[in-house]
Amino acid sequence: MKSIRHCPAVLIAAPASGQGKTTVTAALARLHRNQGRKVRVFKCGPDFLDPMILERASGAPVYQLDMWMVGEQESRRLLWEAAGEADLILIEGVMGLFDGTPSSADLARHFGVPVLGVIDGTAMAQTFGALALGLAKYQPDLPFAGVLANRVGTLRHAQLLEGSLTEGLRWYGALSRETGIELPSRHLGLVQASELNDLDLRLDAAADALASSCEVALPPAVEFAAPDVLEAEPLLAGVRIAVARDEAFAFTYGASLDLLRAMGAELSFFSPIRDTELPEADSLYLPGGYPELHHVALSQNTSMLTAIRAHHAAGKPLLAECGGMLYLLDSLTDVEGTRAELVGLLAGDAVMQKRLAALALQAVELPEGLLRGHTYHHSLTSTELEPIARGLSPNGGRGAEAVYREGRMTASYVHFYFPSNPSAIAALFAPDLEAAFASRLAPTLEGGMPEETQSTVGASLLAKRP
Repeated sequence: MKSIRHCPAVLIAAPASGQGKTTVTAALARLHRNQGRKVRVFKCGPDFLDPMILERASGAPVYQLDMWMVGEQESRRLLWEAAGEADLILIEGVMGLFDGTPSSADLARHFGVPVLGVIDGTAMAQTFGALALGLAKYQPDLPFAGVLANRVGTLRHAQLLEGSLTEGLRWYGALSRETGIELPSRHLGLVQASELNDLDLRLDAAADALASSCEVALPPAVEFAAPDVLEAEPLLAGVRIAVARDEAFAFTYGASLDLLRAMGAELSFFSPIRDTELPEADSLYLPGGYPELHHVALSQNTSMLTAIRAHHAAGKPLLAECGGMLYLLDSLTDVEGTRAELVGLLAGDAVMQKRLAALALQAVELPEGLLRGHTYHHSLTSTELEPIARGLSPNGGRGAEAVYREGRMTASYVHFYFPSNPSAIAALFAPDLEAAFASRLAPTLEGGMPEETQSTVGASLLAKRP
């Protein structure tokens, strides 16, 4: 029988996006951290910006949980490990509680984590209780912890909302809209944590406001079962990977970087904006971010542009995702019409749009194997290049993203979740591709992977959700 760990936990969800889930989750994390508790926070679904805020609030790394992209077993492993070290686990949901397939409610139900409903109380009184009851009872088998009101006005307003609760629903407190704790956002979501000079002041203010409106108590403990743990193979032993990381390139999954290290890779971080040369490296990883906000500075750092061109000319592996791919194009034009010439390894140009261009989970069949991830961008790219593959969405979301390849360079709008297929990722970064396939990767690709990640493309595979 698998061993069990116990840890208090809730999943913070809302009736819709824009209700303030991240602010509330961050406030709860900072509140309990300030009480001397060790808090671990997770984020449902693909997201890079919310975790930056939540890491500052909790003081611990934040990872993604998702029944499709991350998978049931990897999600179980992450929760199991957190339960062994934390006094409290918080999971921020995605979109509305029941939105999407799989939804936040699906994850909460699968792992037995009760839902804490966050409801925007603006311009609302007793109807708050009706919404709370609907969230709690819509799916009878969904564990439900209680509700928290966000953006309330006066103390009397909060009392009206609390008084509207029925059937024993627990009140977790309220956050005022007057405290100046709301987190600013831009076109891809929240502003990055590193850009908010007063972030810790905001978080402490939110925690204090929450503490003044509710009892600072832990939710009930949840049982977390041990996963079937498989040790990562040293498929990248001794491989040196340079990873772009600065204001323009910050969209990396912690679990993806952890996997590279677990497979033996040595990671070196550098700034395409400020550094004049690449670290000594066998492979290069250009993740997504906000290059459109820094494209002029990137263009002016000509020595770095030259270094990346030289890396590619030497036949070394290069993986570029979304913003990283834009950096490799001939040029990037922002919404104001300012054009900057960039690396020029991919023949084409990108132009930023004021509206969302694509948003979808993606499964991509590459020669190395099937990888899962997501796409989310506001730019459009024009190129004559022929893609080697296109993504497929498991739930009909917009976007069938093209993947381009020139030599050992692979570029796409897709943000890949590396643990979805470690052997495929190892093949993308391995300096000696033929040796990697012959000695270690080929047996895995031929039959050692779980059925859901083997090289079989099509709708039937995408329909196989955990």
